[in-house]
Amino acid sequence: MKPLNNKPSLFSPFWSPSTSSSSVLILVLVALICTLGVTSSFSWSWRVGNVLGTDYSSSLAFSTKARSSSQVVREEAAAEAHPIVSPSSNDSEPNETVEKQEVVLNDKEFGEINATSASETISIKRYSRLEKLEASLAGVRASIREAARVRNLTSTHEDPDYVPQGPIYRNANAFHRSYLEMERLFKIYVYQEGDPPIFHNGPCKSIYSTEGRFIHEMEMDNTYRTTNPDEALVYFLPFSVVMLVQYLYVAESHDTESIGRAVVDYVNVISDKHPFWNRSLGADHFMLSCHDWGPRTSSYVPQLYHKSIRVLCNANTSEGFNPSKDVSFPEIHLRTGETKGLLGGLSPSRRSILAFFAGRLHGHIRYLLLNEWKEKDQDVQVYDQLPHGVAYESMLKQSKFCLCPSGYEVASPRIVEAIYAECVPVLISDNYVPPFSDVLDWKSFSVQVQVKDIPNIKTILMGISQSQYLRMHRRVKLVQRHFVLNGPSKRYDVFNMIVHSIWLRRLNIRIEDQVK
Repeated sequence: MKPLNNKPSLFSPFWSPSTSSSSVLILVLVALICTLGVTSSFSWSWRVGNVLGTDYSSSLAFSTKARSSSQVVREEAAAEAHPIVSPSSNDSEPNETVEKQEVVLNDKEFGEINATSASETISIKRYSRLEKLEASLAGVRASIREAARVRNLTSTHEDPDYVPQGPIYRNANAFHRSYLEMERLFKIYVYQEGDPPIFHNGPCKSIYSTEGRFIHEMEMDNTYRTTNPDEALVYFLPFSVVMLVQYLYVAESHDTESIGRAVVDYVNVISDKHPFWNRSLGADHFMLSCHDWGPRTSSYVPQLYHKSIRVLCNANTSEGFNPSKDVSFPEIHLRTGETKGLLGGLSPSRRSILAFFAGRLHGHIRYLLLNEWKEKDQDVQVYDQLPHGVAYESMLKQSKFCLCPSGYEVASPRIVEAIYAECVPVLISDNYVPPFSDVLDWKSFSVQVQVKDIPNIKTILMGISQSQYLRMHRRVKLVQRHFVLNGPSKRYDVFNMIVHSIWLRRLNIRIEDQVK
């Protein structure tokens, strides 16, 4: 046998006198694969879908590689039936394609009359780490869609801590399946670049407390954080808009260019140092802000604004908030940094006030509310400043309904304050997407009043029967667990619900390696 590439030992274990020339040819070609280099390139695609079948998704699609819907379905079905090895596998080699090679075989050495020549192409599939991650997500999508077909009010999945049930959920079974899959698979990488206080830090005792509390929780060694960026499904950009404003903004200047430059520089550092931003153009990255200027800050980096997952308190669809890729962030005002004493209230029979609001003039919606109702009705008690000796929390706990009008921006901490006090929230806003809307059915435990109907608030609330109010009150108590801040976090609390919202947006994205 004439040695190939002067490596006779490469083939000798596979050859025997009885081996046919065609079999030997195949063995030779397989061996050749081991000696050839791999040329690869990268492409990516992402598609926004409707994983939970909610009203808050869209048909937005962007791809550098066209794929039919039937092809996507086949891929997901195949992934579910034949899952690829766990994403934690160390095999991270890309696909290998062997170009056509000409091999000349000596007829004497192989016992043949005539020399045989052949030109063949052999492709061996080796899955990259990213492909394994995406394959696991394809199976997850299929399992969630299967769970969504169950319309029971109670989840059919077992859980030692909590089983979602009742009409507060759009689909309890689908949510529970998704949550359990998140706990099993979801990994978040936090970039280490940047120094506190602007990075890796945020306020925990203010109206922006959820921003600081989330950043702090992600800095801890929690269930989701990974120190290995290759196994992450999303990447967190840990800058605080609140801190950017505090340290870089010149008061009364109305100039945010310095804030924008800081974010641009930061993303440039990330994209130059790591491969992950460039491979998806930021689609699997997320930022977080409870400051009103969160959307404006993200606009300085077009890819961050248009492609990344933005977790925003200012979830205003008229200002570019996209519910299919962005996350509505609950605004929680913690004056002491703790929730102790904030939870609970009087029983429904002891709540003597029909509706309550207290707050300064802050935007046109509050102007309309105060102009219509301020100190004019004992049933609908509206104040810009509470009377001396009257406690705000006490009024919340004595009221059946708590009015939650938007301020200068759509979000209001009064929504969570009402839920804490077991007071049915009345959302008065335009273009606002409430937190966790792809999981929670807000109509089951809150009242939504359009701005134009502010003069009719009393009529609307009086039209709710006592039995319906009691049902809503019970549901507020049930949904409360999803808005409580814990330190450290607990399953199904507000931190985990925010992470779940990010998880759902990641399920709406597909990122692909492409080998030429």
